[in-house]
Amino acid sequence: MKKSIMELEDISRKLEPVNNKRAHWNTSVQKYADNFLDEFNQNNTFVVSENMGKGILDLSIEDEGKPIEEVLQCLKENVDTPNINPASGGHFGYIPGGGVFTTALGDYLAAITNRYAGIFFACPGGVRMENMLLRWMCKMVGYPVTALGNLTSGGSIANLSAITTARDAKGIKAKDVDRCVIYMTKQLHHCVQKSLRVAGMKESIVRYIPMDSSFKMIPEKLNIQIEQDKANGLLPFMVFGSAGTTDTGAIDPLKKIGGIAKENKLWFHVDAAYGGFFMLSNRIKPAFKGIELSDSIAIDPHKGLFLSYGIGAVLIKDTDALYQTHHYTANYMQDAFNLDEDPSPADLSPELTKHFRGLRMWISLQLLGVAPFRAALEEKILLCQYFYEEIQKLGFEVGPEPDLSIAIFRYVPKTEDANAYNLKLVKQIMQDGRIFLSSTTIDGAYWIRFAVLSFRTHLKQVDLALQLLGNLVK
Repeated sequence: MKKSIMELEDISRKLEPVNNKRAHWNTSVQKYADNFLDEFNQNNTFVVSENMGKGILDLSIEDEGKPIEEVLQCLKENVDTPNINPASGGHFGYIPGGGVFTTALGDYLAAITNRYAGIFFACPGGVRMENMLLRWMCKMVGYPVTALGNLTSGGSIANLSAITTARDAKGIKAKDVDRCVIYMTKQLHHCVQKSLRVAGMKESIVRYIPMDSSFKMIPEKLNIQIEQDKANGLLPFMVFGSAGTTDTGAIDPLKKIGGIAKENKLWFHVDAAYGGFFMLSNRIKPAFKGIELSDSIAIDPHKGLFLSYGIGAVLIKDTDALYQTHHYTANYMQDAFNLDEDPSPADLSPELTKHFRGLRMWISLQLLGVAPFRAALEEKILLCQYFYEEIQKLGFEVGPEPDLSIAIFRYVPKTEDANAYNLKLVKQIMQDGRIFLSSTTIDGAYWIRFAVLSFRTHLKQVDLALQLLGNLVK
């Protein structure tokens, strides 16, 4: 048996590469990353591909490993080239992703050290770090010092966590679900409807509250609808507000909605996944007045703090409610049952095993400070306003004036169908590839979206977008 063990040990030790192999791999990966940042990132924002990454399937999984050069070349050709390049400053579609360099440093260290920051007993410093970040965000939005939350993979899980906490805090049982009424606008992000289904609230009644001409909820309509539902024996339960919708970037009248929610004892949740971090700017923060009245907030550091994909946050004013929904114990965890000095993320989240995602955020804020993030956010606001004004000079029709960094626009030709014409414009932009724009349809009208959130987007990229659009409609 010992002989077999030793033979297996010889093979398994390949999982711990020796110093010179680590050095070669590190050098190769660093060279690839530097090339991406210095050159490859400057290439087209959208690359039309016939292969569509199929070459990745040619590098099969085998018993023996392959040279890193072969692996990286496959990665470049099939993953980092086709279709959207989210690292490009010309990415104006959807909600552009982040990718600040310091994210990679944090993730590299988190992966190397492999600390488990799910419970205080295992990694007290890591838990303190993540809770420190959450308290910093709670302070930013005006929550009390007793509030907390959890770092999630993104806005979808943040919204799900808030919904399940609200469900339990309000004492909603299975027998109540079909009487529960949930209020939102049709501009609320679709992940909320998905989260309601996952949380067992699929059979609830959803009321879509009318919006004004700027695609913002009309509070008076909300109040009337709640009164009607109460009179009909229904159970008004939860109202959703948006602090930066995905379609247009609109901020709902949060103060009025919050007052109505409090008066009627509804749980008030704000989806600020995209827009929340604009609150770092004192000049923009007044637009979010009333967000402090909410019971919970979803906010994404991988959007407004420009970090790489994979870190969102849910902030909950009543930490005990979050704990009651998510805390469970098991016998095999008995060694960790101690008097934690700080709440464990595993007790405040559906996740037990989780990536130490707080390190990427902490190291970024520590190395760079808050000032560059604040400046970049204010820059994006001004760039969007600039685009909004300039695109009209080119003959385009625009939607409401931007609250944040998203504008919608369309060209209305004299003879052709406007929807078909703007669809063609978007396809032409994709073929050109230097910038990327996405679209949406509101009340049957096809709009092109201009979303500025990449930290690499500056005046040069916005002027290029204006130039390309102007040339296409001449």
